[in-house]
Amino acid sequence: MTLNILFFTITVKKREVSLEEAVRQEMVEQIYEKNKDRQISMYRMM
Repeated sequence: MTLNILFFTITVKKREVSLEEAVRQEMVEQIYEKNKDRQISMYRMM
């Protein structure tokens, strides 16, 4: 009889976000929302 055992260890760490990254991400989200609104308004015109 053969017994094969394989163990995995998974470690999850909370990622620290710098202030610059947070500001940049906020700007990206704002630009994305503006473009989405613009696309919706153009679609309604057609």
